[in-house]
Amino acid sequence: MKSVELLPGSGQVGSLWWDGDELVDLVGGGRRWQLDGAARDTSIRWGHPFDQAVVSPSGRYAVIYVERGTKGIVVDLSGPKVVREIDRSYYHSSDYDYPVALGQLPDGREILVHCPEHYNELQIDDLETGQRLTEGARQSADVFHSRLAVSPDGRHLLVAGWLWAPLGVALAYDLAAALADPGALDEDTMLHPFAGIDAEVASACWLDGDRLALATTDESLEWDETPALGTRQLGVWSLSQRRWLHHSAVDYRIGSLLARGSQVVSLYDHPQLIDTETGTVIAQWPEVRVPEKDGAFGVTHIPTPVAAISPDGTRLAVAQEDGIALIELPNHERS
Repeated sequence: MKSVELLPGSGQVGSLWWDGDELVDLVGGGRRWQLDGAARDTSIRWGHPFDQAVVSPSGRYAVIYVERGTKGIVVDLSGPKVVREIDRSYYHSSDYDYPVALGQLPDGREILVHCPEHYNELQIDDLETGQRLTEGARQSADVFHSRLAVSPDGRHLLVAGWLWAPLGVALAYDLAAALADPGALDEDTMLHPFAGIDAEVASACWLDGDRLALATTDESLEWDETPALGTRQLGVWSLSQRRWLHHSAVDYRIGSLLARGSQVVSLYDHPQLIDTETGTVIAQWPEVRVPEKDGAFGVTHIPTPVAAISPDGTRLAVAQEDGIALIELPNHERS
C-alpha cells in the first residue's frame, strides 16, 4: 500500500466512521467504502441538512447533527431508524460547534452528553431510552460548552469550549460525581485550578482513561507569570496525578486532534502525526488538505475536518473534495 491512496467518491463526504475494515458516511445516509475503493451507496436521506456525526462506543447508535445549527437526531444503526430528535439552545448556535458526545459508563450503559436547554448547562441522558440522568438544581458557569468527549473508560468528560472574550478553554468533569449530584457538572475539579493553563486552548483529546492531550494557541491570558502550560504548547495532563506529564513548545498550528496511543494526529491545513511526549512531528502529509480551524468557535464558520483513525491505529481516513484520502500511518513507537 502507498503512503496515501484515494478512495474516489462523488459529493461531499460529511462524516467518517470505521465499521471494521469499511468506512461509513452516516451524514450521507450510510454509504460505504471498502479499502480496495469499492463503494456502496444508500437510498437513505435524512430530510435535513445534517453535516456531522458521532458514533457510540458499541457502534449501535449515532447522533447526526448540524455543526452550527440546533437540530440533531439519535439513530439506531441496527435499523437504521431515527430514535428521537434532539436540540440545543439557539443562543449563538451559529457561532460555535454543537456540543455532543456519546460514551459508555463503567456499568455498560451508553450515554448522550449534550446541552439541550442552555448553552452553559451540560446534561447526561441514557442513550437508548432518552431518560435524563442529571435532574436537579444547577448553578452553571458562563461557559459555551463544545467539543465534548467522554473518556475511553467512561469515567470523565472533557470539554474544549469557550468564554465570551472569545477565548478557548478546557474543562474536565467526573461523571460518577455528576450522576450522584448534577451540580458536579458546574464546577471543573479535574483540571482547574491545578493545571496552571495561561493560554487559549485550541483543542484537546483523550489519550486514554487518565491522560489527555491539550494544545494552546499564541493567545496569552496573562494570568500567571510562570504558567505550567503557556502559549504555543502541547501538553499531556494526568487526571490521577493532577500534573503535566509532558509539555512541549511547538512552532506549528495544531488544529483538531485525534488520539493514537501516546501520539496524536493534528488536523490543520494538512495532517501531522505528533509525539505528545516531545512535540516532535513524526510524519506529515501536505498533499492531503484539511480546513484551517483552531477551536470550536468563530463567527465565520470553518467546518471541522472530517477524519477518523482505524480501530487498530494503522490508517487515517480524511475526507477530500473528490473522495477519501487513506493514509498508512507509521508503526507505533510507544503505546
